[in-house]
Amino acid sequence: MAYHSFFVITLFIALSLSSMDFGLAGRHLLQTTQPAVPNLPTLPKPTLPPLPSLPNMPQGNVPPLPTIPNLPQPSIPTTLPPLPSIPTISSIPQVTLPPMPNIPSIPNVFPSIPFFSPPPASTSP
Repeated sequence: MAYHSFFVITLFIALSLSSMDFGLAGRHLLQTTQPAVPNLPTLPKPTLPPLPSLPNMPQGNVPPLPTIPNLPQPSIPTTLPPLPSIPTISSIPQVTLPPMPNIPSIPNVFPSIPFFSPPPASTSP
């Protein structure tokens, strides 16, 4: 466990020191003057040849789509048939159960365990 915390502390210190270097480098760049950039000459713009025209493609003759035939519509019933009647069940005889046995309760108080006193010390401090 100590090795793990040592590793975390070492990593934290390393990151702290590296961020200080970045901060110092950024401050150094802000404090320096920018170098003079020479003017670049303007470059001539090239002229591109015109794009070739697309050739005329022959138009194909597409046959017309076939028509969908009219199919006879099925008749949908509007009324539902009556539900079948539920058969009656003969009465079930009642069963009498014996009374529940008494379950003994668990005691809440535990007996105390006697402890012996420690032996006397052989030498005094």
